[in-house]
Amino acid sequence: MSATTPGMVCAHHHLYSALARGMPPPPGTPHDFGEILELIWWRLDRALDLEMIRWSAKLGALEALEQGTTAIIDHHESPNAIEGSLSVIAEACAEVGVRVVCAYGVTDRHGPEGAERGLEENRRFLTEGGRGLVGVHATFTCTDQTLEAAAGLAAEMDVGVHIHVCEGPQDADAPDRLAALTRDDWVLAHGVHLPTDADLAGTIVHNPRSNLNNSVGYARPMRFDNPVAIGSDGIGAAMLDEFRMAYLCHRADDVTATPEAAWCWLKTGRELVPETVNDRVTWTYDPMDPWHIVFTPGIRPRQVVVDDEVVFDDGAPTRVDADEIRAKAAEQARRLHARL
Repeated sequence: MSATTPGMVCAHHHLYSALARGMPPPPGTPHDFGEILELIWWRLDRALDLEMIRWSAKLGALEALEQGTTAIIDHHESPNAIEGSLSVIAEACAEVGVRVVCAYGVTDRHGPEGAERGLEENRRFLTEGGRGLVGVHATFTCTDQTLEAAAGLAAEMDVGVHIHVCEGPQDADAPDRLAALTRDDWVLAHGVHLPTDADLAGTIVHNPRSNLNNSVGYARPMRFDNPVAIGSDGIGAAMLDEFRMAYLCHRADDVTATPEAAWCWLKTGRELVPETVNDRVTWTYDPMDPWHIVFTPGIRPRQVVVDDEVVFDDGAPTRVDADEIRAKAAEQARRLHARL
């Protein structure tokens, strides 16, 4: 038996995280979210170069196809390899056959020059016709001037901003600092510590597995009036798995919760990348409705069609060699881990 649906969308991803698996332990044990960032993720992004970025994107795109995900909204940071990084990601995903919306996460962590280089990479990519948003890391690593510059660039380019908002308690003042800047086309990742009455425009992206992994808490997305989508925050692009986790977190918080809410969040991703409505994923299971899927493990795509082209068929991509991508990505992971 099989059923067909539109493509899945990962509404918040970090493709470079594909190379993090098996990375060396941090120099100390993180005890809170701030230390997780400083001891793990900010060390990793400083170690990236363009070749690592290329193969992590190819691996992430391949793994997305293998899970029926046809579009990724990516948030990228590589402070020592900024220039050209978004084009490398876009080209890698296009080669595999996956849609990607790119953004470089602007931050003042590396001084005003680093922030300006990040802004310029967003501008260059968008000006050259790339599909993207303007990326911002988070308010707590940016000055007000940088936040205003990013919002201004987004308005100038007629795109939204992709930003982490209130993922941890460090970002508590984000609502006040962003209130006059946000628009409906912004992508607000996490929102775990976002007050329910915060007057921010945009789509909130719930990342349940990552929030559990980082021990930042449960976002309780049902409380928001904003549209809610689902992302992975870098833990692959298996959106059916993410949907199941979103439901379980909701159910743990509210015994009356049903899978329909998380299923609606999953479908919201298609509003951010509307072309995916016409992508076709034929699955190994029928029916593909939330009450069945949430309790049925092992559902995989038989075939994936993007822009009327079969890009995945009978367990394998049609455009690229999956074994080669995994081998080359493993080489780059070893280089990255050696730097760490």
